[in-house]
Amino acid sequence: MYIISMNTLYYGDNLEILRKYIPDESVDLIYLDPPFNSQRAYNVIFQDKTGKSSSAQIQAFEDTWTWSSETQDAFDEIMQGKYSIELKDMMKAFKEFMGTTN
Repeated sequence: MYIISMNTLYYGDNLEILRKYIPDESVDLIYLDPPFNSQRAYNVIFQDKTGKSSSAQIQAFEDTWTWSSETQDAFDEIMQGKYSIELKDMMKAFKEFMGTTN
């Protein structure tokens, strides 16, 4: 993912970039509009010098969701942090609804 802030373009995981480079309480809006849970892997297909499609490609991103160790870490951080009871209750309900395996 890319984040643009103060004429700087960051590339990486949004949460990691926000925590490392963006001051707390300085974000007004985060907008994401990827395909959501399409259960597909999306590839970037390269072209040769003539513009014809090449067999070379790389995986751009995978649009599947799983309860990973990173997900659990984020959940634990919310549960142990100074967040509202309402947020914690919502996250508990989300975890119960989604389950921890796919």
